[in-house]
Amino acid sequence: MNPNDVSRGAGLAFAHDLPGRRPRQQARHAQTWTLDGHGWAGCILENHQAKAELTASCVTNAPEDLLTALARLIAGETEARAQFEAEPTAYRWIFYREGDDSWVRMLELLHGSHHDNKSTEIWSAQLPINVLIRAVIRCFDEVARSYCESSYRSKWGEHFPRVELEALRRLWHARRRHDDA
Repeated sequence: MNPNDVSRGAGLAFAHDLPGRRPRQQARHAQTWTLDGHGWAGCILENHQAKAELTASCVTNAPEDLLTALARLIAGETEARAQFEAEPTAYRWIFYREGDDSWVRMLELLHGSHHDNKSTEIWSAQLPINVLIRAVIRCFDEVARSYCESSYRSKWGEHFPRVELEALRRLWHARRRHDDA
């Protein structure tokens, strides 16, 4: 496999599996979630290589689905998915995990019911699982601080995903304690 194929989604491969490639020592990932109007949010994904901007509508449980997919990943699943609807466009998150490494793919689809092969990959990253989870938890902690939970509901149209965020945080802390033992 050509190492450049990974960024184009040719198949699941981690840096330690690719000839001549070593895992990054200091992976960076930042994520923001901004309420743009009633029922609409903007999400920015950014690392040292690329940045992607997404839109989410409250017609689905976008934040809850994202947090739940990551909880499943940290709990040991090797693949998890979430989707943001932007009416009619959709953004599909695909997470893969192998040990302490994760690979995130962000696909843009003209319609949410389309298959992955009818999408365009707009962002991908290989990250240590802890870097990914920490960035998402920080993102939603910042949302809670910035909007407060009651204001969040009036802007988004649904409750803040407190239950899903705390479930992810508990799983992540349990994993870190297990890793330290």
